[in-house]
Amino acid sequence: MAKRIRKAVFPVAGLGTRVLPATKVIPKEMLTVVDRPVLQHCVEEAIEAGIEHFVFVTGRNKAVIEDHFDHAYELEATLKARGKTKELEALLADTPAAGATSFTRQQAPLGLGHAVWCARDIVGDEPFAVLLPDMITLPGARGGRCLKQCIDAHNAHGGNIIAVEEVRASDTHMYGIVSVGKAFDHVFEISGMVEKPPQGTAPSNLIISGRYILEPSVFGVLENIGAGAGGEIQLTDGMKKLAETSPFFGVRFDGKTYDTGSKVGFLAANVAFALSRPDIAPDFRKELKKIVGTL
Repeated sequence: MAKRIRKAVFPVAGLGTRVLPATKVIPKEMLTVVDRPVLQHCVEEAIEAGIEHFVFVTGRNKAVIEDHFDHAYELEATLKARGKTKELEALLADTPAAGATSFTRQQAPLGLGHAVWCARDIVGDEPFAVLLPDMITLPGARGGRCLKQCIDAHNAHGGNIIAVEEVRASDTHMYGIVSVGKAFDHVFEISGMVEKPPQGTAPSNLIISGRYILEPSVFGVLENIGAGAGGEIQLTDGMKKLAETSPFFGVRFDGKTYDTGSKVGFLAANVAFALSRPDIAPDFRKELKKIVGTL
């Protein structure tokens, strides 16, 4: 039986250069989609999937992330004194339990693989999740957001899990791509991985989409693989090496993923998440129709 996934790693040390100047002072993970930071959406996805411990790999000028997941005593006291019970309850509901968050620092921008490796002592000897904080998801017909579908697949098959989504064949050169082996409905064995293959050479149109379940042996691999593309330690390189000795499975996520690290993706996420909210959607839909009518 597969071990239960209790911990999740959030690599949040990136600079957010794709959405400058917004991220000159504000970490890209703290930009808001509707009424909460992008990173809060990722944490909520992890909570829905059963994650109990949240490990943030930060960098310089990211202290606001730690503050966000802590109590704001003056704010809480003010809300209580003014009788804003609903707002106070919402604020407290988003605050993790004591001891449920850990923060470690990636001192240099050495790549996603290096960021994950920095969490090794906190994760320990157990399988864990990785959520790329640029990517936020809405559930599909199977229910649950992306990480829940990944954990369900891990419970059924064990091994390492990578969430994948389809893109146009003409766009495969921009992503990490997996090769498809034996299929089990929406889950399949991964027979290979390639990072940004040249146009027309991709083994499939299934991209690695930012949610992973990894065995702890990946830490030893990442420690020894050395620098890859861009002079950085690449997580994809580590997974390819790990796949020589440990099985990998792909999960076709049937919901929708939004890349908030790009300007267009960030704007699309705000629209989609607003329309998914019963308290906002009716009024927002009216305003949206007015805007669309001017196009």
